[in-house]
Amino acid sequence: MDTRQQATITIPEQKEAVELTGGAALLEALLIEGVDTIFGYPGGAIMPIYDALYDYQDKLSHILVRHEQGGIHAGQGYARSSGKVGVVFATSGPGATNLVTGLADALIDSTPLVCITGQVFAHLLGTDAFQETDVINITTPVTKWNYQVTDAEEIPEVIAKAFYIARSGRPGPVLIDITKNAQIQKFSYPGYTPCDHIRSYRPKPIVRKEYIEQAAELINQAKKPFILWGQGVLLGYAENEFKAFVEKSGIPAAWTILGAGAIKTDHPLNVGMLGMHGNYGPNVLTNECDVLIAIGMRFDDRVTGRLDKYAKQAKIIHLDIDPAEIDKNVKATVPVWGDCKETLPLITELIQSNDHSAWLQKFRNYEKQEIEAVIQDELFPSSGQITMGEVIQQLNELTKSEAIIVTDVGQHQMVACRYAKFNHTRSNITSGGLGTMGFALPAAIGAKFGAPGRTVVAIIGDGGIQMTIQELGTIMQSGIHVKIIILNNEFLGMVRQWQELFHDKRYSFVNITSPNFVTVASGYGIPGKSVSERKDLKEALKEMLNHQGSFLLEVMVTKENNVFPMVPQGCSVSEIRLK
Repeated sequence: MDTRQQATITIPEQKEAVELTGGAALLEALLIEGVDTIFGYPGGAIMPIYDALYDYQDKLSHILVRHEQGGIHAGQGYARSSGKVGVVFATSGPGATNLVTGLADALIDSTPLVCITGQVFAHLLGTDAFQETDVINITTPVTKWNYQVTDAEEIPEVIAKAFYIARSGRPGPVLIDITKNAQIQKFSYPGYTPCDHIRSYRPKPIVRKEYIEQAAELINQAKKPFILWGQGVLLGYAENEFKAFVEKSGIPAAWTILGAGAIKTDHPLNVGMLGMHGNYGPNVLTNECDVLIAIGMRFDDRVTGRLDKYAKQAKIIHLDIDPAEIDKNVKATVPVWGDCKETLPLITELIQSNDHSAWLQKFRNYEKQEIEAVIQDELFPSSGQITMGEVIQQLNELTKSEAIIVTDVGQHQMVACRYAKFNHTRSNITSGGLGTMGFALPAAIGAKFGAPGRTVVAIIGDGGIQMTIQELGTIMQSGIHVKIIILNNEFLGMVRQWQELFHDKRYSFVNITSPNFVTVASGYGIPGKSVSERKDLKEALKEMLNHQGSFLLEVMVTKENNVFPMVPQGCSVSEIRLK
């Protein structure tokens, strides 16, 4: 049963709900908020919460990770696949500071998390007590909100605010630091009421009718309009509204890596991926369109290239729930503030049904050039070592594009995002804005807990896997089923590519020696295989997918292959290179 539908919680063996400890009150709050899974690692300062959790094991599943960074990335993967708030527990000091990378990642990628950290006793604050760290000041720049609880009576209201802030408006991570005395303290528990309003906090800006009308007028007048969409469509659960807008308008649409899957990859108006390693047509034609419609995306530098040469000929319509993003990087002609689930239908109602087939054909012409120059050799090589692209191509075929793909950061990430096909929303999980190596393995674990009925495939480089490889232990202990593909080129591939192209092949500390990954996996009870010959690839992928449990497949790929197309840093998107 979905615990979000439960109005009340009955505490076992409690005849009168008079007194609870702070730790128990926290767990009651989690239950009422619909939490079913917690990722965490215990320690001294959070021990009273874990003691309370002992009595809640039949209601709350706790996944013991091997490192707090693994815990928070797992929370991110859970949130991204399920659409719910990820919950993470960590102790004080190093436990809390180990969350910082994940908090920064979640903030820039708008991932809803509630992180609970233990803290030393209130009377020891500021004394440099054992494992005391000022986690509030450390995490202020990388959280949507944080707060330190020193009195148990605060817990119900603070946790309610935490969940409301994390999931509302533009989602993000929240951290609640609870001192040990507050965890132990008993108090008269008043019950738990979820929060739906905070004075002075407006998660959704007011939709302005005049901007809706202006946007529709520009779209109706446009001859060469172009849609760019991002993760805001997914975060707003606006996939249906977005599809209706695209199909009525007839406008070609391209996606950021976090927006992938909002409409099917093979939708006739889906023209591909934006950005530094995006598709040729969407990049070049950004600087030819007359109206640019940006939906739930923030004009990141990897999408825009040089801002002073970005879409200067176009009128810009920018739809975003976060007013701070509008006019931040690209000046909007028409700013459409609001949740795109609300604003898109209003615009769709006012626009004319249209057919931009001649304009769309220009994208297809550029696509043909890209296929001939890059894609054909990457996906269907006739000789040489295995390419990363052909691994993704065969994975598409074998999974029928139904899997959740979780990628780490580097060349494999760009190749996977370029060539993986998605039939469903929330199928592409990656570290976008922060670019966190080590993200994929724990995020894949969380994604599987968030979507247990779907196949989850983690695609990781030989560098990134070694940053959080200890989370194989989490797979072993939890019994979760995750398919792991390591694309091993024996380099820190993306850094090597830049050193080749822009630093005269001065390969400075990018050769990486790795362990026998199959042997390491076997030590954690996870079967595996390594392949280096093309003739063995498809059968190895089938074996991995058909295995009833987790499986690690290492694929030895071309060592010095580069990801193209590419917009060199400091260049315009229309200066994208095919070679």
